[in-house]
Amino acid sequence: MSATLQPAQSAGVFDGPYYLSIAGRLVESDSTFDVLNPATGRVLAQAPAATPAQLDAAIAAAKTAFRSWSALGYDERQKYLNAYADALGAHRDELSRLLTMEQGKPLKTMAEPEVDQSISWIRQIAARRLPVEIVEETDEHVVELHHTPLGVIGAITPWNFPVLLALWKVAPALIAGNTMVIKPSPFTPLSTLRFGQIAQSVLPAGVLSIVSGGNELGPQLTAHPDIAKISFTGSTETGKHVIRSAAGTIKRVTLEMGGNDAAIVLPDADWQAIVPSLFWGAVGNSGQWCVGIKRLYVHRSFHADFVKAFVDYAKQQKLGDGLDPAVTVGPVQNRMQFEKIKTFLADIKANGQKIVLGGEIDESRPGYFVPVTVVDNPPEHSKIVQEEQFAPIVPIIAYDDVDDVVERANDSPFGLGGSVWGRDTRAAVAVANRLETGMVWVNEMHTQGVDIPFGGHKQSGLGTEHGDEGRRLFTNPKTVLIRK
Repeated sequence: MSATLQPAQSAGVFDGPYYLSIAGRLVESDSTFDVLNPATGRVLAQAPAATPAQLDAAIAAAKTAFRSWSALGYDERQKYLNAYADALGAHRDELSRLLTMEQGKPLKTMAEPEVDQSISWIRQIAARRLPVEIVEETDEHVVELHHTPLGVIGAITPWNFPVLLALWKVAPALIAGNTMVIKPSPFTPLSTLRFGQIAQSVLPAGVLSIVSGGNELGPQLTAHPDIAKISFTGSTETGKHVIRSAAGTIKRVTLEMGGNDAAIVLPDADWQAIVPSLFWGAVGNSGQWCVGIKRLYVHRSFHADFVKAFVDYAKQQKLGDGLDPAVTVGPVQNRMQFEKIKTFLADIKANGQKIVLGGEIDESRPGYFVPVTVVDNPPEHSKIVQEEQFAPIVPIIAYDDVDDVVERANDSPFGLGGSVWGRDTRAAVAVANRLETGMVWVNEMHTQGVDIPFGGHKQSGLGTEHGDEGRRLFTNPKTVLIRK
């Protein structure tokens, strides 16, 4: 059943109802599922649970739309994407508030910047082109390399940055001439459903569809013969399932997965000045980002003083509901992650590791609140060092030798990101170049941009997002050889 497609109204708050977006229509489902507010633990809204038939219908509509959408030139597709950015901008406040309510992140410092960056990203990507390249030219012939669209892209998006990480995929896929079907995380489907609803009044029917539901939809999407590529962001274990499923039809995949990113503070670092950057690099979004600092290595000569300064800074932050403008650290997003975090805290305590801040969860408090927790110098083999916590728990580990700390940082199945901090930039870059990661920052943290390639190494990812490298992965390299 379809709802009447009305021009969306923005009053700073959106209370539903929520619909699937299929073939340019807002579509109801026979069943729904609860979406919780992580700050209260209470039901925030009901989201539609798509049936397998509805997912098939979305893919079929995208396949049909691909014919006309791909036939448009870059300039025409840019006009549509800029109009979409305008429409999202008109709903910026409601999208930001909705994002905070379903994800938990603080409104002013995390949710609003996420929505703003997403809108800016669409505009910037819409202006980018992948021109025809002349590979060879002689008196007899010319060889051209064209970047042609693939077809229907299936996107599977996570719950930690549900708006940004979805629109990061939408913009390059669509400007290249593809159409897209998104399956958002069942923990945070609302903002995605909402920006899908807004899209239907701007984009041609079938170009962008949103189909929410449980995890059972994922395998159907990844195995579907009419999906040309899967763009996935999520856990490494789920990513392995995506690869296996996609292999049946030899479809393209781009995977951005887990990480256990190390930050290395070198002996010459101005460590007092960088405490805030390192704190937010680890604790921003309540530690729930793949490229967050998961292991913080500090030279032993100032380790004790650094820990004290880090704890003092952490004590200035307020834990609470992200809608409170004074709150700087929100809840973790869902019960599953909340319970997983408890296993880390239990392991830290069972092994006698030194907690210098936090460590105790108030179980009587509604919602999924985990206090900022600092673990002083846990052993290298410990769970909190070896595994990705995805939580506001920060192990600060002392080291003596740079060669040794590089070896320890690289001793991981993950290799997403990392950072190196020191006054001598040349020396810091030399250390950064030894890290086995897809990205590494030197004396800055989490800088991103549409022209900056982003991807993982080892079990942290496959393929690249952003930059010409990432945009090309939404296309087929087609070689055209022409006799003069």
